[in-house]
Amino acid sequence: MEDAHAEDGEQHNKDDEVSLETEDAHAEDGEQHNKGGEVAPALISVHPTQNSVAVAVGSDLRVFDLIGDCGVTLVDESSEPFHKYSIRAMRYGAKGKLFVSAGDDKLVKIWSTESWHCIATVCSEKRVSAVAISNDGLHVCFADKFGVVWVVDLPGLENNEAPVNKKAVAMLAHYCSIITSLEFSPDGQFIISADRDFKIRVTIFPKKPLDGAHEIQSFCLGHTEFVSCLAFICTLDHPEGFLVSGSGDSTIRLWDIISGSLLDTCEVAAKAGQLKSDGNEEVHATVTALCTIQDCPLIAAAIQNLQGIMLLSCDLSSRALSIVKVVSITGETFIPTSLGSSITGELLWMVTGVSSLPGSAHPSFSRIKVISCFEENSVASKGHEPIVLEDNEIPGRTKLLEKLQGGVSIDEKDVLAAAEAVKRSMCNLLIKKQYPEENREFRKRTRNDRKIKS
Repeated sequence: MEDAHAEDGEQHNKDDEVSLETEDAHAEDGEQHNKGGEVAPALISVHPTQNSVAVAVGSDLRVFDLIGDCGVTLVDESSEPFHKYSIRAMRYGAKGKLFVSAGDDKLVKIWSTESWHCIATVCSEKRVSAVAISNDGLHVCFADKFGVVWVVDLPGLENNEAPVNKKAVAMLAHYCSIITSLEFSPDGQFIISADRDFKIRVTIFPKKPLDGAHEIQSFCLGHTEFVSCLAFICTLDHPEGFLVSGSGDSTIRLWDIISGSLLDTCEVAAKAGQLKSDGNEEVHATVTALCTIQDCPLIAAAIQNLQGIMLLSCDLSSRALSIVKVVSITGETFIPTSLGSSITGELLWMVTGVSSLPGSAHPSFSRIKVISCFEENSVASKGHEPIVLEDNEIPGRTKLLEKLQGGVSIDEKDVLAAAEAVKRSMCNLLIKKQYPEENREFRKRTRNDRKIKS
């Protein structure tokens, strides 16, 4: 094991130079960001037992109650609207009692899924890029655009209907590298953070996280481009689970988080033969989202420019990944920006869409698709292969589409414009920007990550 302070010493000088190439400090200002009209990909999250489904498009958070077959009215007494700028991260807790949303307005909102009241609001110093909820539901962690992971304690909060302003405490940092994904290990012992500088860090989640997380278990190194997404895959035979990561280098990789060892690498670009190019631009095969289900070796992957999803299988006994098939979506333009599933995995939920769509009558656009038979036995059986459900076959049908999409029918022009906007936004989201020397010097003078060093 390594100590976080050793990481400080070895990496800090190097990361000082890295920080000079990151976003201009002025871009961190929420109002300036809003004026820029940056496109934000749509997100989707599914309740662990599929009680509800949530979609975020820009600053708009939409929830549909699958049990009650109706849209949910969110109650937030702390502010209106709930988020001012684009939501960049959201998720349900493992127990399904809590839901967290966060984004460019530097607010982290914690919701009770029983009442859908906002029970706590946390202010972040920077824009938020990722969130995670501890398996026991006692802590929320979030990462900001400056590479710091913060923690908020939640004891006794679940039953509190009145909004509470909670204060976050800095727990660990990647130092000026945007953190792209946060995940807790299945046993809750580790928190895994991935960043734009190709690193995956496995940190022991301490018993007293408010005192900081100083013990690093391992680093998972091997990606050659930014790490875009993380997920855990575990089965009854391997409850400890193995980490799966997606990246801008067109690979999905399997890791042993205890040692940091790379177990297998799966190249996805060649298999995703549906990727098209008009001959004037490079075709990207960035893995933009991963989705796994409990006690199943299947992995669903969304890939930039791919109209559909790729299914992979993980043989945990041999520690190997293999591509099973590509499930294509035909009849309309649909490139998923986010994936979600319940713990049963019977349905794979997908969304495509963006906010701040230029020149559109519907600047915040989203489209929902659902794939059935997202299970190991179904994929292996020729008679029960995964199929893309029609709109009248998905749970909630018209009511759900009206709530989560904002309408049942979608203008094809908006779909095509959104698809192009998604391509650009996913391509630009994590690519480092170069700035003039004077801007770099300003960043160096005003950087604030030193504040959390002990």
